[in-house]
Amino acid sequence: MSDQTEDLISLKEQFEAVIQTQDKLQIKAFLDHQNISDVAELVYEYEDYEGQIIANMSVHRAASVFKILEFSTQKRIIKELPSNSIASLLNELPADDRTDFLEGLPSNAVRELIKLLDPEERKTTLSLLGYPDNSIGRLMTPDYVYVYPDNTIEEVFSTIRKFGKDSETINIIYVINERGELLDDIRIRDFILNSPDKKVADLMDNRVISLHAYDDQETASEVFKMNNRVALPVVSKSNKLLGIVTIDDMLWVASEEFSEDIQKIGGTEALEQPYLEMPIMQLFKKRIIWLVVLFLGELLTATAMAYFEDEIKKAVVLALFVPLIISSGGNSGSQASTLIIQAMAVGEITLRDWWRVMRREIISGLLLGTVLGIIGFLRILAWHSFDPTLYGEHWLAIGITVGLTLLGVVLWGTFSGSMLPMILKRLGADPAVSSAPFVATLVDVTGLVIYFSIAFMLLSGSLL
Repeated sequence: MSDQTEDLISLKEQFEAVIQTQDKLQIKAFLDHQNISDVAELVYEYEDYEGQIIANMSVHRAASVFKILEFSTQKRIIKELPSNSIASLLNELPADDRTDFLEGLPSNAVRELIKLLDPEERKTTLSLLGYPDNSIGRLMTPDYVYVYPDNTIEEVFSTIRKFGKDSETINIIYVINERGELLDDIRIRDFILNSPDKKVADLMDNRVISLHAYDDQETASEVFKMNNRVALPVVSKSNKLLGIVTIDDMLWVASEEFSEDIQKIGGTEALEQPYLEMPIMQLFKKRIIWLVVLFLGELLTATAMAYFEDEIKKAVVLALFVPLIISSGGNSGSQASTLIIQAMAVGEITLRDWWRVMRREIISGLLLGTVLGIIGFLRILAWHSFDPTLYGEHWLAIGITVGLTLLGVVLWGTFSGSMLPMILKRLGADPAVSSAPFVATLVDVTGLVIYFSIAFMLLSGSLL
């Protein structure tokens, strides 16, 4: 048993002992001396006491625990707490975390909770809730330190001491003018390493990187990654400094986007709640739509089979290889779409790279298809060696047909699987919609057309 596991067991035993005392001062002292993450584990482990745990902590630490809990747990806790405790907790939460929590609640609940906020916090929250879903405005916090170009470094440190306690971060200090326009952002180390009488203007290089309040959150995540920043300022269209977004918010966005993409790649709509918290009927609605769409797509496979019914009747042996053909094409398409969606999500490729992607996938498709085609031909050769009557006198033509078809469908699968996400992105849709099941269904139908077209060309006059 690891030391970490032993420590967790010991913590649980201590908690169980102290909670039995029902001594609020003793419980508070115990909880306030634990790590925030450990208290969160206690909340998850002891659901019956989750409200008590938050209520019996100092408000600052309670807010630190609350903001890292899952949304479903947060909702239960809020329902348990009295109004005065809710007010203290919500007022203590950072503006971005509070907004994130409130936007998941019904509008009537939001109205009631906003009434509990202090006037200044209420104004900030209403402002943040006014921005569109998935915009940077929903993530930004107004808690930051700003200074003016004519301030001295000594005055900067006085400002930090006065306002830094309530700031989200003091690693970066923002420089604005009298109109509130963003001029620059300066690392605190630059202030520390210069003399107190030096002015802020002397440290400015005017190479500030900023986000706009209406920017998409996923786009902002790319800006963070490309510029290696822990915080970025958010400005209005007129370059007024509105707030900042920190790296912890971007990590949350990346996690959410990753979860959504994985769910869409799997052929379902994105879930707004954890799987076990999702009502069965909502889960059904999320999954049935895509299943029906895919099912209707697969019906085209039956249509294609019916179209080539005469060929199948003349050469029943061709039907033996249908599962092999369509599964190989579907698998290659699913591979390609998954690789491209993932590469687009992490910024490895953009729409400008479409030609390079297509060229690489055509080469990959030819190589992969050649390997599978050879294996398919060798399979027919091997079976014919054991039983010459299995495929009859035209076994060689059948083997060549299957081999060339595998080359064709794998090439088509890699091509369509790689291009479809980029086409959807170009049209403004989510590339993850071109999920593996969707691509597989598309290639299934077209794979049959390729198969029987090649068979008709090579076997016409013999088997057909």
